[in-house]
Amino acid sequence: MTRPEDCEGIEDVCRAIDELDRETIQLIGRRAGYGEQGVRAPEPQRTMLEARRLWAEENGLDPDVIEDLYRNLVSYFINREMNEWRKS
Repeated sequence: MTRPEDCEGIEDVCRAIDELDRETIQLIGRRAGYGEQGVRAPEPQRTMLEARRLWAEENGLDPDVIEDLYRNLVSYFINREMNEWRKS
């Protein structure tokens, strides 16, 4: 993958972003498998969100945006599991 500073045009940028997004989605899919093994647990969730906020700051990202992202992910997977549970 082309490093950001080595991109020669928008095509390089788009290609790299597409590759990163594909990897990100694959990782989210892998993460979902672990989430399916657990249940809603407020304390571990709070601790997880605090760590993600710290990691965001360490990488120059807005911790509020990252927390919202993870809250949405966790909520989605909990709702998905609840729907599966109701079907069975």
